[in-house]
Amino acid sequence: MTIMIDGDSDIEHISLADWADLVVIAPATANIIGKTASGIADDLLSTTIIATTAPVLFIPAMNIHMYENLIVQENIIKLSNLGYFFMEPEFGKLACGYEGKGRYPENEEIIFHITTYLKYTKDLLGKNILVTAGASREEIDPMRFITNHSTGKMGLALARSAHIRGAKIKFIHSNISQEAPEYLDSIKAISAEEMHNAVIKEQQNYDIIFMTAAVADYTLAKSSKQKIKKSADLNLELMRTKDILKELGKKKTKDQILVGFAAESENIKGNALQKIKKKNLDFICANNLKVSGKDDTEILVLGKGLEVKLIGSKFSVAHQIIDIILNSTKKKK
Repeated sequence: MTIMIDGDSDIEHISLADWADLVVIAPATANIIGKTASGIADDLLSTTIIATTAPVLFIPAMNIHMYENLIVQENIIKLSNLGYFFMEPEFGKLACGYEGKGRYPENEEIIFHITTYLKYTKDLLGKNILVTAGASREEIDPMRFITNHSTGKMGLALARSAHIRGAKIKFIHSNISQEAPEYLDSIKAISAEEMHNAVIKEQQNYDIIFMTAAVADYTLAKSSKQKIKKSADLNLELMRTKDILKELGKKKTKDQILVGFAAESENIKGNALQKIKKKNLDFICANNLKVSGKDDTEILVLGKGLEVKLIGSKFSVAHQIIDIILNSTKKKK
């Protein structure tokens, strides 16, 4: 990372410390983590970290045994408790030849963390959040299946943003167009039945549930174990799948917040309002099918006495949805 500063400054580490909106140490070694935890300031980097009042984000990357060392972990815990931010390293082949946790993360994931910590703190610490995402697949035979156009991008954005803000996440997904980051606790549930079983098993443990997955409304009455050979016509007998969202609405406790998602092609607000009442939701996020699958989105958030239109990237909109829910919860108290 290159930093431009005023060349006329006499005290460089103070200028850097005052200039930065966010200080990112990437990669962060065990040495600089230990120095900061001990309050040592004996070079440009360590003095800048000690001098700054801006948020500081460490991106640890090192040998697996160094990362897992109790001293290093205690230093990370100490600094986290003091308000410093950390991003977990990834699992994989390390520069030292070892394989394990300690690899430098993808730059895209680092940018998601940076954009979050420029605006937010760990305001979701202590919150348990369940997010579903993706398009379910209903098997016709070993070769064919019924699915839909959902990419899972909105669910990923919600899970990612909530995790970075400190929440404990369970990410249950069907088919998604992007790989889920390693730091998410993920479960794959491809069919509507698998999604139902996974969500119902987990639902009681979570404060907020975001149901963004596009779960099939219909599945095969009977799928074929062998590939169906081509013929003049193929007739499929379909049957209704279980309504997971409606079941969650019946099961939810008074302290749980249930958020539904609805992709509509017409009468977006009217259809969404009916869904809130019918399925006992706290909020619903409705969007036009025309923006489905794109990186930017336009969402109408509806709740009791609430109507907010959000436009922007899925990641920025995800943060705004979380803000709306947190603010509404605070008002209730």
